[in-house]
Amino acid sequence: MKEKMKAIVKVKSGEGGTEMQEVPVPKPKRNEALIKMEAVSICGTDVHIYEWDDWASKRIKVPLIYGHEFSGVIEELGADVIGFQKGDRVSGECHVHDNMCFQCRTGNAHICENMKIFGVDMTGIFAEYSALPAANLLKSGDMPAKFVTIQDPLGNAVHTAFATDVPGRNIAVLGLGPIGLMSVAVCKAVGARKVFGIGRKNKYRINLGKECGADFALSSLTDDVEKIVADNTEGRGVDVVLEMTGNPHAVNQGLDLLRPGGTLALLGVFSGPWTTDLNEKVIFKYTTIKGINGRLMFDTWYRMRGLMESGNLNLDPIVTHELKFDEFEEGMAAMRSGNSGKVVLYMDWFKPQRNA
Repeated sequence: MKEKMKAIVKVKSGEGGTEMQEVPVPKPKRNEALIKMEAVSICGTDVHIYEWDDWASKRIKVPLIYGHEFSGVIEELGADVIGFQKGDRVSGECHVHDNMCFQCRTGNAHICENMKIFGVDMTGIFAEYSALPAANLLKSGDMPAKFVTIQDPLGNAVHTAFATDVPGRNIAVLGLGPIGLMSVAVCKAVGARKVFGIGRKNKYRINLGKECGADFALSSLTDDVEKIVADNTEGRGVDVVLEMTGNPHAVNQGLDLLRPGGTLALLGVFSGPWTTDLNEKVIFKYTTIKGINGRLMFDTWYRMRGLMESGNLNLDPIVTHELKFDEFEEGMAAMRSGNSGKVVLYMDWFKPQRNA
């Protein structure tokens, strides 16, 4: 076992401020497992940290190894770990809960009162090895690493869709970033009637929406979205809106697209307040609004695994870039450009089956 490893470290505040460094390989605590990483993927949260926006400047303490989406193999087990063995392939839930607070004890560990997140509040997984709480790990069997590593954001899409009534319904997905694209694929996999994937000006991702199964992949900037939705829902509007943008204008458009008695699920994170006409768009319309945070521990993970094994969930279009770990800056540039789905980085030792 080597003593040093490569890690991607946010070394200073400000845009960029990231270095590939040689750091000590961590030692697992009694309740942890040491994971040898096969692959990691870049999340929108990692982009926020790289760009050092207002949220990152208030939340992140440098230096920090960031990242929280991974596929790996257990290299070593802490003394108190049960249920796993060396060589198990795993991914994991990045939200570390205390299992003691009111929320955890009432079945809401995903909103733990003392939540910490890999790569945000504690050491992340952009490294060759990472020591992680065994309670957060889930076995991944023989699934391709590129799909194992994107289960964290896929879980957001599954949680959001399953919080509503999708089968046989007309669905609008607002925002075609990676999680929006995953939401399109999830809705199609579970039998949505029609899915309207709605982006704005990013034609690359609007086209990906079509590849992921959207019946209509639209631009809110150039398409008459309300007319197209009305014409294809017998004039009623959609039954469900999944909001992934965190844009107040998108939410209001979503409420306009929604039929009376429909459901709006909000996953997108807003940078400022949102205002709307509550009387006309919510109260008189009998609208149900649900806020979604993270993944249900661990119900979402098992549902997600079932979807992936069913063969109905089309994830192939979502992984658009497969690079080497050393090519992090190239992968980050792809994410920041918007001309990408998910970006996966492979460790040198791992030999993946890459996209054709």
